[in-house]
Amino acid sequence: MNLQALYHNPKSNYAFAYNNHELHIRLRTAKDDCKFATLVIAKKHAWMEKQKFQMKKVATDRYFDYYQYNYITDDPRLGYYFLVSDGRATHVYSESGVTETFDDQYAYFHYFQYPFINPIDVHTIPEWVHGAVFYQIFVDRFCNGDRSNDPQNVSPWSELPKPKSFFGGDLQGIIEKLNYLKELGINGLYLTPIFESPSNHKYDTTDYRKIDHSFGDKDLLRKLVKQVHEKGIRIILDGVFNHSGYFFAPFQDVLKNGVQSKYADWFHFLEFPENDGSPKYRCFGTSSNMPKLNTSNPRLKEYLFDTVAYWMKETEIDGWRLDVSDEIDHQFWRDFRKLVKDINPEAVIIGENWHNSYPWLMGDQFDGVMNYPVTKSCIRFFALQEINAEEFAEDLSGSLMWNSDQANFSMLNLLDSHDTMRFLTWCQRDKKKLMLAILFLFSYVGIPCTYYGTEIGMEGNGDPDSRRTFDWDESHWDKDLLTFYKRIISFRKKCKPLQYGNIQMWANDGAFYLEREYGNEKVLTVLNNTGEDKNILLPPGKAIEWVTTEKTADMHTEFLKPFGGFSFYYSV
Repeated sequence: MNLQALYHNPKSNYAFAYNNHELHIRLRTAKDDCKFATLVIAKKHAWMEKQKFQMKKVATDRYFDYYQYNYITDDPRLGYYFLVSDGRATHVYSESGVTETFDDQYAYFHYFQYPFINPIDVHTIPEWVHGAVFYQIFVDRFCNGDRSNDPQNVSPWSELPKPKSFFGGDLQGIIEKLNYLKELGINGLYLTPIFESPSNHKYDTTDYRKIDHSFGDKDLLRKLVKQVHEKGIRIILDGVFNHSGYFFAPFQDVLKNGVQSKYADWFHFLEFPENDGSPKYRCFGTSSNMPKLNTSNPRLKEYLFDTVAYWMKETEIDGWRLDVSDEIDHQFWRDFRKLVKDINPEAVIIGENWHNSYPWLMGDQFDGVMNYPVTKSCIRFFALQEINAEEFAEDLSGSLMWNSDQANFSMLNLLDSHDTMRFLTWCQRDKKKLMLAILFLFSYVGIPCTYYGTEIGMEGNGDPDSRRTFDWDESHWDKDLLTFYKRIISFRKKCKPLQYGNIQMWANDGAFYLEREYGNEKVLTVLNNTGEDKNILLPPGKAIEWVTTEKTADMHTEFLKPFGGFSFYYSV
């Protein structure tokens, strides 16, 4: 065996409390190296009373296999080690490393330990995220419901956007289209920033306590939240706390008064020139109009937290998406979580982190993040066909092992957003590839999120082209795509395995397989992202419902057409 590949770490993504009475324990081995893995558990202070449990291989990536066992107990004070075998020899893997036997006399020295489950440490996610289906709206581009508050020099609605274009979309426009969203089937809304700002995107906030006039006011936001709640839809706002806008009053005060300003340490100034030269300060990226905030400053922190509490209490929103969240100190987010959850324990917290985000997803900061690693894998598999089905399954499986199961259920999974090219454009307008990707997205673990207009076939290259206005002329819509979207959303909302089930992925004969299981029900999704027919056989079991990428509802049990796919919901 490749003993160097063995890995486990207690109180991490390899051993975490799923709830107050359940521990999920993982073991990593070299790929195709282990025939079986056994978890040996003893209760703390009763070291000689052992139990053995066979672990299940739950994931495989490019280099490793991952085994897991979910241990349910009323006394979670444990010592444990692993028995791993390649079929020829069995090795002991404990905190003391790899040995041929386990030293029972000094077991308390050698066990891996999970000392105790403290309920306050358990990553508890909102129950409703399991059934959530989100829809992202770039507010200026969705619908103009009130022309009286349009910005100056507003562009014609259908014109292609430029970096500084305004089109007049607002909160009233969203209210007017709630019936469309309800009919689509979504039950969650994520709005890009709505607070006062000179830009069309509003990521350069000038007043955190005021809704931008071109969008409406606090009363209109209250009305929107009330009406979406009446329709069974939740709503989260975009919090921009990494940086402010250039015209944020405290920043202007620093520019005027320099080091003497009481706000000087609200930002990351590198120097204050004595003459009339421009001060040097850190900012978002290279955008000098977005000075970076010093979130470790107690007075700034108090101001931002009072703002968060104000909007949650005044409007009863259901959570936050957090911009550039990976650049802000962890203590800020720990205290942010306590504030938000104290106001509303069922509020969801989603960070904007583009890479492996485990340090933020340990239960003390975010519930999930925008899952751009999955976006990247989808682009490479469906759109560009840079990787095959086996590599796609491996990449996804590996990224699942970065996080706890709670975090995976809370990830906001997306094909595109205001920061990326439209997925249909990535696919060079090949609708079949887009539909395959949609079928995958709604089968995968986590919260599926649709960027406004993807459901009707909207296109667009990178920013600003990805931020075109929604075309409300239905004669321009791709009605087949919209119908498919409605079917897959309805299907997802009916299937408990797609909301709560565990997940396994693999490839066979070039086709991609994804299986979710919950109780005695399963969903099998099969995708053929090739130009050839693929032999497929539906699993035995009683069919409950299915959905396909084809116009017909017929299921072919012998083969899957090129660039075709299905999800089959059945009981076992």
